[in-house]
Amino acid sequence: MSKQPVVKRPWGTYHKIFQEDEVWVKRVEVISGQRISLQKHGHRSEKWVIVSGQGLVTVNELTVTVSKGSIIDIPVGVIHRIANLGKTPLVFIEVACGRELTEDDITRYEDDYKRAGKHAKK
Repeated sequence: MSKQPVVKRPWGTYHKIFQEDEVWVKRVEVISGQRISLQKHGHRSEKWVIVSGQGLVTVNELTVTVSKGSIIDIPVGVIHRIANLGKTPLVFIEVACGRELTEDDITRYEDDYKRAGKHAKK
């Protein structure tokens, strides 16, 4: 598979490093002091493996601090978010599994960038 372009978001960047059938793998980087929207996915589960940095992860009602080596499991339909607490980028690998893998599979509940209630832009 050819290298995918880096996708810029207000909170940082990501790029897919692998995609096949019902699985994709992304490298995600969250800028210091930023966080992704509080969101859920209707068609995919995710696992996040923290590569570097320090963050705060919310999965439903549970909030935990994460650092290098932490693994977070996000089942289908579960509300979640990650925030960068450190002064350096927070980097994690996301493995998504599901029958429908698209960036449109996002329902936002809170968003620092005024995108709540909207799906991701392509």
